Amino acid sequence: MSVKVENFGCRLNALEGDSVKALAEAAGLSNTTIINGCAVTNEAMRQAGQAARRAKRDNPDSTVIVTGCAAQTDADKFTAMAEVDRVIGNEEKLHPASYGDTASFAVSDIMQVTQATALPPVASQKRARAFVQVQTGCDHRCTFCIIPYGRGNSRSVPVDEIVHRCQNLVADGHQEIVLTGVDITSWGPDIGAPGLGTLVRAILDRVPQLPRLRLSSIDAVEIDAGLLDMVIAEERLMPHLHLSLQAGDNMVLKRMKRRHTREEAIDFCARLRDARPDMTFGADLIAGFPTETDAMFENSLKLVDDCALTWLHVFPYSVRPGTPAARMPQVDGATIKARAAQLRAAGDRQRHQWLAGQIGQQLSVLVEKPDEGRSSHFARIRLNRPQAVGSLLTARITGHDGQMLEGDIL
Repeated sequence: MSVKVENFGCRLNALEGDSVKALAEAAGLSNTTIINGCAVTNEAMRQAGQAARRAKRDNPDSTVIVTGCAAQTDADKFTAMAEVDRVIGNEEKLHPASYGDTASFAVSDIMQVTQATALPPVASQKRARAFVQVQTGCDHRCTFCIIPYGRGNSRSVPVDEIVHRCQNLVADGHQEIVLTGVDITSWGPDIGAPGLGTLVRAILDRVPQLPRLRLSSIDAVEIDAGLLDMVIAEERLMPHLHLSLQAGDNMVLKRMKRRHTREEAIDFCARLRDARPDMTFGADLIAGFPTETDAMFENSLKLVDDCALTWLHVFPYSVRPGTPAARMPQVDGATIKARAAQLRAAGDRQRHQWLAGQIGQQLSVLVEKPDEGRSSHFARIRLNRPQAVGSLLTARITGHDGQMLEGDIL
């Protein structure tokens, strides 16, 4: 074994993991496992610790490094673990010197970092869809979330740097690029740009060979007018948005310190779908947030239908020490589990309904596996015959199995 990186958590962490591996190998590390951990829940922290113990148990002579948000927020915990040889912070993991230094502890105050550190380039992204980091950090302080203390305040990557990376990815054969970050709709102000729409416009104009541009999770209340116009009118900008909604009850949203209301979420989805009828929405929803009553939960449950949320990510609330929500009156675990199941069932019904409506349609498909691709709406499509990974083609939809579509290549 040379360098093995185990990524946990968000897409940005996985993208950073590619750079972490390249930096560690360039520094000459070998027989090393790097745990690129997540801190969003207690379960995520437990998984990072478990992975570190397993790595040392399986290879006692190896070096085990813990980094990522887990290391940034709970450095002392991992430093105290006998199985962990080094702890590297979220900022330090992107600097080559961190892997040449033999110090066991390298975690600085990330709240003092004021500029985005560009991800070191890797030889190639092996994924069919390429991911580009546009920002990191978050200026908001949602009461359930520890991530601002793992990532720092919002910091934007400059336009030219992002465009250059997109140009290189297209030249390397990628036909879809996904813009990712911690809070991508906060991109811009810290570098004097008016909003994410400016960046999207620059990519579409300066990378004309790119057929498909996709946004990762967004905060709908932050979307600027220019970006909204492009989501509606630009065919190269995919008709799929994943919304950070978290709840569908106004009191719960207020206690979460979210910045939108239930009514604003419903109106946003309706306006976009009226203007671009093939628009699909995914969303994050938390089940059993502290103080959530049955009536409050019913509002979240109804939101799935009210917004026609096709791709749902349901998170049973988990106490995260250090957050204001951890000090609020908690909902019991059995109730949380039952509510999460109800949300998932509602999401399944919405997805099933949408999938059924695609039968007979001709959809653009990006091939991600020889026999499977993904539509512009983010739907998985099983193909009737193998195709080259990374190719872009058209398929006629012939059926679905409740999870994914089935299509014949045209």
